[in-house]
Amino acid sequence: MFPVEISGVSPLSDREITVSSLDHDRKGHWHVPEETPVAFIYGGRNYAVMLASPADLIDYALGFSLSEQVINQADEIEHLQIKYRQAGVELFFQITPDRLTRLDVQLRRRNLVGTAGCGICGLDNADHILTPLKPVVDTPVQIEQQALETAMQDFASLQPLNLRTKSVHGAAWVRNDGQIQQMREDVGRHNALDKLIGAMVREDINPANGFVLMSSRCSFEIIDKAARAKIPAILSLSGPTNLALNKARQANIVIYARDKTGGVKQMA
Repeated sequence: MFPVEISGVSPLSDREITVSSLDHDRKGHWHVPEETPVAFIYGGRNYAVMLASPADLIDYALGFSLSEQVINQADEIEHLQIKYRQAGVELFFQITPDRLTRLDVQLRRRNLVGTAGCGICGLDNADHILTPLKPVVDTPVQIEQQALETAMQDFASLQPLNLRTKSVHGAAWVRNDGQIQQMREDVGRHNALDKLIGAMVREDINPANGFVLMSSRCSFEIIDKAARAKIPAILSLSGPTNLALNKARQANIVIYARDKTGGVKQMA
């Protein structure tokens, strides 16, 4: 794996604040998540600024770089420097010369600025969104109902930041038997998935051996990221959009969603 250099002090993932009842008779404490600007800088090129939770940034750096197709594999990152500053976090990447050349072409086509709420914004046109996805597998996989239900039951208890704040997203990697193997959290659902993808690559987890569980709705960006990571199935605690369903069919990605009764339905 690529070498990492870290400078500065990492901010806390959440902070405790004082809250009061509407009549101001009672006071209590609440934890709110931190939301930090994270700048991605490749070979001196400013690529994006995302608002994210300041945790698991090595995973985030790798997962985002793969999802954005800045790199194709981890060894194309030669060095990563993480600088914690008062205004946010800067991620300085050294990537291989051929990837830097390709990045220059990408940057001439678009200007990307991200937020935790909307994911990828500022595209010059819709071509990037509507580009057909290549199939992840030849035949869509089928996950056993028991495995899906087991993962949902264990999901909440494995999200420490959300247990404190009640306001962040989670993305989990689940084995085919329903056991959660990796969990990542973030204020943005796309960020959480990027962190999870980075963690999976660093841990050499084979995406063919399980599925992803998301705390949020399944948007087209989630499908795009999953397809690039070769993830064959997604279980979402909220329903997908129609564009997400269309993209999932292109990629042979199976989408499951929790229904109103707490059970699971196959959507695509």
